[in-house]
Amino acid sequence: FHGGTVPQSDAVVVDMSGMDRIVRMDRRNKVALIEPGVRFDSLCIKADELGLKVLMPLLPRSGKSVIGCYLEREPIQIPKYHWDMTDPMLCTELVFGTGDLFRTGSAGSPGTLEQQWAANNMQKNPLGPGQTDFLRIVQGSQGTMAAVMWCTVKLEVKPSIHRIYFVPGDKLSNLVDFTYKSLKSKLADEFFILNSQALSTIISGDRGEIAGIAGKQSSYTVVYGVSGYDCLPEDRVAYQEKDIENIAQDTGVKARREIPGCSAAAMEKILAAPSPDPYYKTGPKGAFADIFFLTTLDRTESFIDVMNQVALEHGYPSEEIGIYIQPIQHGRTVHLEFTIYYDPSEKRKVSEIKNLYEDAGSRLFKAGAFFSRPYNDWADLAYSKCPDTVGALRKVKGILDPEGILNRGKLCFKEVE
Repeated sequence: FHGGTVPQSDAVVVDMSGMDRIVRMDRRNKVALIEPGVRFDSLCIKADELGLKVLMPLLPRSGKSVIGCYLEREPIQIPKYHWDMTDPMLCTELVFGTGDLFRTGSAGSPGTLEQQWAANNMQKNPLGPGQTDFLRIVQGSQGTMAAVMWCTVKLEVKPSIHRIYFVPGDKLSNLVDFTYKSLKSKLADEFFILNSQALSTIISGDRGEIAGIAGKQSSYTVVYGVSGYDCLPEDRVAYQEKDIENIAQDTGVKARREIPGCSAAAMEKILAAPSPDPYYKTGPKGAFADIFFLTTLDRTESFIDVMNQVALEHGYPSEEIGIYIQPIQHGRTVHLEFTIYYDPSEKRKVSEIKNLYEDAGSRLFKAGAFFSRPYNDWADLAYSKCPDTVGALRKVKGILDPEGILNRGKLCFKEVE
């Protein structure tokens, strides 16, 4: 969908979907060692058997590679478990463009994996060997630095009690205040904001129902979950519910267990699994285009204003744009995503959407959007402001892939074509 694995020129594509083993899963250390072909559905089933929970993004594609998702730094639903941009990735085994095999983090310790396990090394520390951190170089590089052969990923304990709540509101500013205060206290697990269009698209896969459900929703809705685990689960849930209720009252909003067209139980089921086929974003009109970047929660309204203005100029109804705001790193920053839905059978519309997409990306970038995952033309925008970073990355590319054979022409390595 985003073009990260699409070659820029003639290329050989390596299909790693057959490497689909869950090599090891450890409940005590909350970690799994998986191969690139492992998908979220199979990992969720295995984790559930051991009383563990997979840290998932919002409704990933049913065939989505877990490692592929984490390599692209797609945001997970639970901000309080997102400590670092590399999370939930831990240790990896890489093959650089030189052909060298390399293990990162504590997996780089002496011995085979079996010998490390026998010594209670579960490949959880992603830092190293020494002062190096090659995972940060490989992650987000769209395959230009290395191929990942396996990875250990962070899991969490499956809650014994889990409840979803909705906080609807027509003023985003109130929900922003509510979100900041809730995340500061590290309350709740899942925590994100959707506008009425995005929320209705998640609730219903029926194209005829989506507009009707959206019309009954508030402009924006916070979705959050509270959990109790093995130790005093009822007490844990009770204090979180009460504390969040107090925050909601202070910020002029109210939490509820049901909204038009969706109950808390239904939403819990939706969030616990990948998207059904066909992919949920194709529901409204058959196709879509995403624009996403990082910013801070207090600036989201200004970017929404920019996006609405661009949509107005291009004749696209702003109320039909899906908006998804996902706090990450405990709410320090957010992933802000706009989804433009369109009918791929209308050739004229496709051309108009392309113009809207390109214009919106450029205008949002000029307004301060940080494209940390720069696909296609976004790469030119992002790297144009960072010549020092480009120079450093080219030096590293020259060390790890001196012949320039990995995903040629991507990101800031276009001179390698």
